Amino acid sequence: MNIKIAVIGLGYVGLPLARLFATKYPVVGFDINQNRINELNQGVDSTLEIDSVTLKNVLVNSLSDANGLLCSSTLEDIASCNYYIVTVPTPVDKNNRPDLTPLYKSSETVGKVLKKGDIVIYESTVYPGVTEEECIPVLERVSGLQFNVDFFAGYSPERINPGDKEHTVEKILKVTSGSTPEIGQKVNNLYKSVITAGTHLAPSIKVAEAAKVIENSQRDINIAFVNELAKIFNLLEIDTHAVLEAAGTKWNFLPFKPGLVGGHCIGVDPYYLAQKAQEKGYHPEIILAGRRLNDSMGEYVASQVVKLMIKKGVAINGAKLLMLGITFKENCPDVRNTKIVDVVHALADYGIEVTIFDPWARPSEVQHEYKLATTNELPTTTFDAIVLGVAHKEFTTIDLSKLKKPNGVLFDVKGVLNEKADGRL
Repeated sequence: MNIKIAVIGLGYVGLPLARLFATKYPVVGFDINQNRINELNQGVDSTLEIDSVTLKNVLVNSLSDANGLLCSSTLEDIASCNYYIVTVPTPVDKNNRPDLTPLYKSSETVGKVLKKGDIVIYESTVYPGVTEEECIPVLERVSGLQFNVDFFAGYSPERINPGDKEHTVEKILKVTSGSTPEIGQKVNNLYKSVITAGTHLAPSIKVAEAAKVIENSQRDINIAFVNELAKIFNLLEIDTHAVLEAAGTKWNFLPFKPGLVGGHCIGVDPYYLAQKAQEKGYHPEIILAGRRLNDSMGEYVASQVVKLMIKKGVAINGAKLLMLGITFKENCPDVRNTKIVDVVHALADYGIEVTIFDPWARPSEVQHEYKLATTNELPTTTFDAIVLGVAHKEFTTIDLSKLKKPNGVLFDVKGVLNEKADGRL
């Protein structure tokens, strides 16, 4: 049987994966966003994960048995596929509860075209049990087919690192799993054929789901620890970065740095595990404590900036502040769940006028997501305070002294500026 793959959802995870598979197989990249499809068919990836030449090299404009990537929003185009890989986001709602809506909808989409013998693989980060308890029933209901008799499933958690051009999808070891031992081998072989870093076949779908959710929970807790240290050392008037540098000389000290924890993974995934634990009657102490601490950092940064401004005699109400960066991480246009927004809102509560400059973020997307105005052009006026919130490479070459008033404050959230900052985490 010839392998034909459909990748459902062409975002930060789906597109690089579809592009990679398209070098060896016929692939249909399916997305409900027609603008995204039009853009990709022109060879343009607005997430900046794949350059135009690499994308155009795999694009095809019609379905065939030849290798290549067809980008489409038409359901019929994925009907002839036999592997369906779901790569839609799994966000949380305003109460930090898992929102499985994208997974339900994409499962319905796949269910409409599912045939006997097909394999559906989920890559979205979830709590253990979601694939078999939430997604499979949708596939069965819509298709009328029976799970592990007529069709099968797999889970292979995504490990994409947005903006990272070194650790690309094929260079990151991939965890795989299947709904039966035989399907596990098939899923593993499929990924093994394109992932040069290799694969790890987990014994069950639930183990693979759990492995993914704890990867990010572990990072979250470690960052929460150094964020708490930053708060303590600030009170003790000790440089946190100097402490971490000294401690880092020990071979087994983990090199985490304080900061704002945003994005679609680290700031979200621990809530998925916490939700499942609470359903079973267990209240997770450390996971939720880490989340609370990391979620408090935006307010903390704002309060530290305001204290420094007061010490320098700057009038707070009506003060003008330049925020450098709005994306959730450096050198990447991704603004999903960015915690810079928390800093901006907290500063605005003090009556400070915030100008946001980010050469990477799309102003229309920031406006749509957060109702905030941003600019891609460096302002020419001077400010009472400047906060470096994101370590974009462009920010290290700007002469910030020209943008700062004589008694202005410079706060370096990321600890990357060469010039002397008045404060940093």
